[in-house]
Amino acid sequence: MTANPSTISTPMNEAPRAVPTARPEHFESWYARHAAALGYALAALVVLVGWLGRQERHIVADTGIGYWLGILGASLMGLVLLYPVRKRVRLLHRLGSTKSWFRAHMILGVIGPVLILYHCNFALGSLNSRVALFCTLLVAGSGLVGRYFYAKIHLGLYGSKASLQQLVERARVTTQQKTHTSTVVPDLLERMNVYDGKVLEPPQTLIGAALLPLTLNVRTRWAQFRLTWFMRRQLRNQAAEHARIAASRPQLERVLARFIAEHLRRVRRVASFAFYERMFSLWHLFHMPFFYILVLATIIHILAVHMY
Repeated sequence: MTANPSTISTPMNEAPRAVPTARPEHFESWYARHAAALGYALAALVVLVGWLGRQERHIVADTGIGYWLGILGASLMGLVLLYPVRKRVRLLHRLGSTKSWFRAHMILGVIGPVLILYHCNFALGSLNSRVALFCTLLVAGSGLVGRYFYAKIHLGLYGSKASLQQLVERARVTTQQKTHTSTVVPDLLERMNVYDGKVLEPPQTLIGAALLPLTLNVRTRWAQFRLTWFMRRQLRNQAAEHARIAASRPQLERVLARFIAEHLRRVRRVASFAFYERMFSLWHLFHMPFFYILVLATIIHILAVHMY
């Protein structure tokens, strides 16, 4: 009879002890991640269809449907401002959750530029039209970059802002579970601790900090491969000596492989937190000025269209 992997006995036939189940602790829900990706993919498809069919459509920006698409797109871009205003006005805190406001902020920030592209029928037009269009696309692109940094430093895309201490505490969950791992796979705990110390040491140079996300992805995945290979080799050796380990080896390998992957994911999160927090602060310095420039360019564009 095959034992349950969460209650595998130790090699010395001691009382069953819990083996880490490596339950994933998602910083974003599956739905939030995939719904956003689906939304962006749909927006990209709409833009692609519009670009390919621009010659067949007869949309004029200053009359008819083209004119109203411009009004609607500009209005939606204006509503995007409600989210930062809501964060600063306490009275508005009672009107819905932060999650709902942020979701609306992102949706409007995508739909608005798409409508503006259809408004101008993917053509550049006059000088003031070009400036307004480029500012719109610049703000939209900046918003997507900001969303990426935002998700990296928040506990959940719509959650509260994370802190390094919170992330370390979450990483310690796997540290507590390692005591059980060491009874099944000797020396795995020590190897993981040595690796953690190397990865969590902050970069000393600016180039090292800039390359940190890339190097972390490469190093942690290489470490995952090496640690998983070491774990399987150790289990294979123990299975040759202990019948109960041999019977439970497939389940143990799956559980411990998930455990290693989850631990390295958390370590990667902790190590990259400072970098993403700094990048998010720098992003704020540019995003709002871009938006103010967009507002000014839009006002000038509207005045020019209606006055001349």
